[in-house]
Amino acid sequence: MESVIVAIDGPSGTGKSSTSKAVASALGLSYLDTGAQYRAITWWMITNGIDVADPDAIASASGKPVIESGTDPSAPTITVDGLDASGPIREQDVTSKVSAVSAVPEVRTRITELQRSIAKAAEKGIVVEGRDIGTTVLPDADLKIFLTASPEARAARRSGEIKGSDLTTTREALIKRDAADSSRKTSPLAKADDAVEVDTTDLTLPQVIECVVTLVEEKRAAK
Repeated sequence: MESVIVAIDGPSGTGKSSTSKAVASALGLSYLDTGAQYRAITWWMITNGIDVADPDAIASASGKPVIESGTDPSAPTITVDGLDASGPIREQDVTSKVSAVSAVPEVRTRITELQRSIAKAAEKGIVVEGRDIGTTVLPDADLKIFLTASPEARAARRSGEIKGSDLTTTREALIKRDAADSSRKTSPLAKADDAVEVDTTDLTLPQVIECVVTLVEEKRAAK
């Protein structure tokens, strides 16, 4: 099978992670959750007492943490300075601050270089999910997909993932995150001109996975 690089972008709650992991597993590809890397560097900043409201402080510290991502879609891992960070990076404190840290140009440069090196090393190909993969990180990806969904559908999915969460609060948080990610000066959340848009609002997860697998197989066949 031809090696293929797949970029899957889109806002939170569209099914990026579940879809990307399943597609990578189905097609024997590696998998990279780039959002986890930004969460990881945010967690490191918080735990090391860096003021995440100070872009200069973030920039100065951005090169210090050692972040490593495992690319097995059935068991993706992420470590920071050798410590398993998969649990802590999903905590609310990190979630509320990751957009601010991610907006700092030095952070994006550092993480983008890391992402490109991982994609280049994936011999059989890779599915890379995030917010700026098709536009900035891997503009030459073989296939670019942009997942979308209504704010209501996204909030319902995210609330289902977080026990005890309020639907209205979750929806407002998602919209706020969208605004922050779409308006940042460096690598904003945006659909690449040559990306295939897939609206997941009325689709089940298996339907989304089937759609994306088909798109990847068609691209492989055409190479």
